[in-house]
Amino acid sequence: MPDLILEVADLHVGYGKVEALHGANIRIEPGQIVTVIGPNGAGKSTMLNAIMGCLPGRGMVKFLGQDLAGLGIEARVECGMNLVPERRELFNSMSIEDNLLLGSYRRYRARESGYSDQLDYVFQLFPRLKSRCKQDAGTLSGGERQMLAVGRALMAKPKLLMLDEPSLGLAPLIVKDIFHIIERLRENGVATLLIEQNARAALQVADYGYVLETGEMVLEGPAADLAQNPKVIETYLGFAKKPAPVE
Repeated sequence: MPDLILEVADLHVGYGKVEALHGANIRIEPGQIVTVIGPNGAGKSTMLNAIMGCLPGRGMVKFLGQDLAGLGIEARVECGMNLVPERRELFNSMSIEDNLLLGSYRRYRARESGYSDQLDYVFQLFPRLKSRCKQDAGTLSGGERQMLAVGRALMAKPKLLMLDEPSLGLAPLIVKDIFHIIERLRENGVATLLIEQNARAALQVADYGYVLETGEMVLEGPAADLAQNPKVIETYLGFAKKPAPVE
């Protein structure tokens, strides 16, 4: 296996004449959780969408050593990448189980044997989904919808899971559940790129972190070091406060 799951170098992304991301660099190792924190509008979601191929960008994006230049979204999914967008994008009139099975459609179309074999794994991670698997996705709470969105992405057996603001709009107890699940993904060797405004929670689960402000990476380092950085504490964690451990 290559030393790096994902390597992004000098990535620039713009909307018309306005450049929203200026020369971003990111490296993710196998099984690693990497977070990008920063204020709303800093360019975090823009960066994710460019890595996934949803937006055009200039620069290098390599996945498992392969340059992804010219590859569309579907081809990137086939390579082993998957993105859970901020809006979750579920099919509300379909059941939980059918939404999950759609996540394995690429494997089904490729005639991969056992294409639905991740279903039990997803239900182990999210028992609440198993007990309500025949229920329409549109009836779920915000936290359950986030669980379903993550579960659907895992059905494709990704090597890299990218999460865009997974805690957005969720109650604190549900946020704790979601982040515990992100930590457990390490057990299956899934690397995670986590985009978060909740810097406190993100730095607790991550191995390495980046701080993105106004389209530029202004800080990076081991997550534990960033959590002790005076600027990060003052700007993102609350002045003179240090993150408490996840229980």
